[in-house]
Amino acid sequence: MALRFASVALATLLASTALASAADVSVPYDPAPAAPQPASFDYGEDDFVFELGIKGVVDPEFLGSDDYRILPGAIFSVEYLNLPGLGSFGGPDGLGFSIGPSFNVVGERNSDDHSELTGLDDVDTTYEAGIKVSYEWVNAEIYGSARYAFGGAEGFVGDAGANLISRPTETVTLKLGPTVSFASKDYMEDYFSVSPAESIASGGRFSAYDSGGGFKTVGVAASARYEFTPDWFLNADASWDRLVGDAGDSPIVEAGDKNQYSFSLGVSKRFSLDLF
Repeated sequence: MALRFASVALATLLASTALASAADVSVPYDPAPAAPQPASFDYGEDDFVFELGIKGVVDPEFLGSDDYRILPGAIFSVEYLNLPGLGSFGGPDGLGFSIGPSFNVVGERNSDDHSELTGLDDVDTTYEAGIKVSYEWVNAEIYGSARYAFGGAEGFVGDAGANLISRPTETVTLKLGPTVSFASKDYMEDYFSVSPAESIASGGRFSAYDSGGGFKTVGVAASARYEFTPDWFLNADASWDRLVGDAGDSPIVEAGDKNQYSFSLGVSKRFSLDLF
């Protein structure tokens, strides 16, 4: 089962830690070692530093589904950006305020591929693009993003969260914290509403339902990141989200599962460019 596989894989990654080397004792006791700090990257004259990679993703077949799929995905994040006259965002240690792009893709929902959706209209692939802002300390961070969705569904969607951060070594970073997501009425209608015509076409399996906007999910997310060689990273992410509000009350979700799980494992590389 994909969910069981994701749980085992994440637990294995989170259990990985480094052993500290023994030191000579020259006083009655050894003081506690300082907590590892984020590894610094020498930007030099570079103005744009980013990560690009690929990953495998396990997630629900569609929003509200209790069946899972495995598909490829892309990794892209901005670590540092310097804009002459406007300032710079991010920094060598990754701490402080940062701002960058936020993207997401939601696969198509085709009723022909899922017998439980008979009677419902198809929803084409949805593309989401916007911005993400965050503030990171050594042991914690807060973040939020807002995106405009187009394609299969249209409207605004976003998410926010906070993480506790553990850095067992300079090359390993572990994060865990709560998340929340929200969406506009237009977006929610495309995925969770059932029109009278769809209700009839489904043979009464789905009652007519008009979804409103607001909170979409609440949940918990965890990640593990390992720099196994300079500028190359192994990334693992896992999350549990529960559909709430009008999304959770949708007949489509009630016929599936309000609990939505996802897991991804991928590799990425840091690139740097001197633009100005």
